[in-house]
Amino acid sequence: MSGNGVKTNTRELAEISITVALSVVLNYIKIYQLPWGGSITLGSMVPIMLLAYRRGPKVGIMAGIVFGLVQMALEGYIYYPLQIILDYPLAFACLGLAGLFKKQPLIGVVVALTGRFLSHFISGAVFFAEYAPPEMGPYIYSAMYNGSYILGEIVISGIIIYLLWKRAPQLFNV
Repeated sequence: MSGNGVKTNTRELAEISITVALSVVLNYIKIYQLPWGGSITLGSMVPIMLLAYRRGPKVGIMAGIVFGLVQMALEGYIYYPLQIILDYPLAFACLGLAGLFKKQPLIGVVVALTGRFLSHFISGAVFFAEYAPPEMGPYIYSAMYNGSYILGEIVISGIIIYLLWKRAPQLFNV
């Protein structure tokens, strides 16, 4: 038990480290890259969500926060303090929400990535409104911009999670 009341064992820390590293590597395999950040990758969200199914949402959220901080350090767009929180640790922490749906992993994918979308959407509408064409406004622009790559991530992650669920269900259990 650590000083903050959260029990994390060595195996969990090792799994967090491995899944974050795998997610970082997969994040470099980009299918589509948007000009102001955001991309469709070859399943970079899957390792974090798989960890959340295995170890639960708390461990998944911790891994997502670490992944978000690594993402920020490696290729982050940093403009405002609150924007940093919304676009990195909070957005990727949402991946841990998949762990709430261990028995229904596809719903977990949709919930986790919808949470990520909402975090990026708020950041986009509030902090990047100046990029919105006047006829669109910041909310529609942010929804379209962020939705364009998050939808792709939902599809790719959903397919991979489904195949793993059917072909290697033992990966979803400790």
